[in-house]
Amino acid sequence: MSDAGPAPGVLVIGVGNDLRGDDSAGLEVARRLRGVGDGARAGVGAPLAYDGDGAGLLDLWQGARAVVLVDAISSGAPAGTIHRFDASATALPARMAHGSTHAIGLADAIELARVLRRLPPRVLVYGVVGERFGAGAALSEAVAAALAPLADAVRDEALALALALADADRGAGSGR
Repeated sequence: MSDAGPAPGVLVIGVGNDLRGDDSAGLEVARRLRGVGDGARAGVGAPLAYDGDGAGLLDLWQGARAVVLVDAISSGAPAGTIHRFDASATALPARMAHGSTHAIGLADAIELARVLRRLPPRVLVYGVVGERFGAGAALSEAVAAALAPLADAVRDEALALALALADADRGAGSGR
């Protein structure tokens, strides 16, 4: 991660590209979550907005015990639909994809990390169905309307994961 200290127990990473319309949804969620609540004390690191290649995620989440990833997807559902996937033990569904502008997309990065044994123990993915991914496109109304409930769901999930990790640590420390 960085020289600032150990990785947080739970990390939120919004993935996307600000120059490709709805693909900016993950980045926007991460931005909305910055400064909300007291995540650092609760075991949740500062949300990261990541616009690089998927392979770089392996370094970003290194040391985290749980990761909540947010990205725009295509699934056949109406634009703005929010999907939640647990990628901890199984691959993301093939339908959760959109033409990534990077050589390695989110699903590929997760599977690469799994093969290299660099996948955090818990990996949850929130995908919001987009409709505009073209260069220079604006955020669609449907995705813009989904950002607030998506950010709320991601925040709640990250905090719940942090509490579960803290409870597990307390249980392990008491010899149970």
